[in-house]
Amino acid sequence: MHKRQFLMTVAASGASRAALPLSALLGACATGAGHGTADAIYFGGPILTMNDAQPQVEAVAVTGGVIRAVGRREAVFGLRGPATRMVDLQGRTLIPGFVDPHSHLGGVGLQAISANLLPPPDGDNSSIAGLQQTFRRYLRESKEPAQLGMVFGFGYDDSQLEERRHPTREDLDQVSMQLPVVAIHQSGHFGALNSAALARAGITAGTPDPEGGVIRRQAGSREPDGVLEENAFFQTLGRLMPRLTTEQAIGWLEQAQQLYLQYGYTTVQDGRADPQAVATAIAAAESGRLLVDVVSYPDILQLGEGAFMTGAYYGRTYKNRLRIGGVKLTLDGSPQGKTAWLTQPYRVPPAGQPPGYKGYGVLSDAQAHAAVARAVEHGWQILVHANGDAAIDQFIGAVRAAGPQVRARDMRPVLIHGQTLRRDQVAMLKELGIFPSLFPMHTFYWGDWHRDSVLGDPRAQNISPTGWVLEAGLRFTSHHDAPVALPSSIRVLDATVNRTTRSGRVLGPEHRVSPWTALQAQTLWSAYQHFEEDRKGSIEPGKLADLVVLSDNPMTVERYKLASIQVLETIKQGRSVYRANA
Repeated sequence: MHKRQFLMTVAASGASRAALPLSALLGACATGAGHGTADAIYFGGPILTMNDAQPQVEAVAVTGGVIRAVGRREAVFGLRGPATRMVDLQGRTLIPGFVDPHSHLGGVGLQAISANLLPPPDGDNSSIAGLQQTFRRYLRESKEPAQLGMVFGFGYDDSQLEERRHPTREDLDQVSMQLPVVAIHQSGHFGALNSAALARAGITAGTPDPEGGVIRRQAGSREPDGVLEENAFFQTLGRLMPRLTTEQAIGWLEQAQQLYLQYGYTTVQDGRADPQAVATAIAAAESGRLLVDVVSYPDILQLGEGAFMTGAYYGRTYKNRLRIGGVKLTLDGSPQGKTAWLTQPYRVPPAGQPPGYKGYGVLSDAQAHAAVARAVEHGWQILVHANGDAAIDQFIGAVRAAGPQVRARDMRPVLIHGQTLRRDQVAMLKELGIFPSLFPMHTFYWGDWHRDSVLGDPRAQNISPTGWVLEAGLRFTSHHDAPVALPSSIRVLDATVNRTTRSGRVLGPEHRVSPWTALQAQTLWSAYQHFEEDRKGSIEPGKLADLVVLSDNPMTVERYKLASIQVLETIKQGRSVYRANA
């Protein structure tokens, strides 16, 4: 792209309100140069800094894992010494490392060792028969079922199956009658169990539904049909999970870590981490096996006395690439699974529910308010899962009640997902200092399902309403929620820019953003969400040399070809930790 065109693109994105001079765009000199020579200098391709004041530079110098200088090639080359590694990008694009604003590292570890039940394009499961075939192949080829004494599969999606339903116990009994079989829904909010798994979990016709969850029953009886919703599933999965050795648990985490590196993430979140996940992360950190920075947010409802929040790993700085950044709270379920808590009914209620069904919350107002108040009292940043607008109302009410407002704002409370965020609620987020981490990737994976069955128009057009957020003068982050979806930074980028459904329709064109804005939402603004904007998220002197090499320039490729961009290399503090051709 011509430099003038690039400047116009950045200005149009809303990232810069005033036209920047060309010297600011490319860097009139090597800013932050200092003394001595650089360890490495990157040049020879577009370098997108994500810094509005200096969006693109010609070269970057790195010393000691920190960005030393950025600017024009000839100025940065002044830091070249006999031992400096000169990295010619050969036309490829350099950007800051992706900062993960919301996912579940521990869950990705489970996904990595499970049968892949995902539908296309991430798997090949389009029917119940296909799921059964995948499970049988996994049983033949994988060592995990014998080691664990049970079978896990991850990622089935009833909305993408030919039958448009969840697999039942009878379906999974055809996989195995001896081993317990658990199929985990792509949302992570449902699970389907075979008879052996139900028996091991102690779930019978006499088992009552837990608060905030549902045990689905066979028609005309109390007999469980194998499908569990929300707390019914979460509690059961906790009982069924085999006890791992520390080495096994770290091995799962390392497999998950490699998946994130493949997509260019240099900082990874473990949201709603249970005590075992936190302990595993600490063990991995202590043994020096973390290649990325991991920021953990333990489930506030499982904190007990809160020992994790007073230990050596809690705080704003990393120890051995790990820190505990705050706490997580969950208020409802998933819209694609029709358990998100809405103020208006679902377009088509799920099986067994009457017209007018609106989903349900997980906690009472008193419980939600108490959890948020506890976080505010202790100064813990709190991330709150709220998909439905009724759950978002509950979160807003809890923050408003927690007080004092200035203290709550200083914590940067985060709304996670906010799929059905209403326009009037955006103003309340701004008033209370609640930071929105939205989920535009839903437009690809479930956009058609939202329009046709979950919400209908116009609500489906406005899921994850980034346009309204920007209009209000707020920033946002855009996430993948892995293992709900693969931790694909490029799929997040494409969906945030294009909002194109599986069928090729655009969902909510007014909420599409420029590639520059979408990239900032995955880098600099994500760093801000985590209180790390002073050292991550942009290519500026003094920040960590967390970098990613892309096959193409997101600012110049056709917007509908963004999904074809590949991550070629991931660099953590100047060290290459992933190469696509390795």
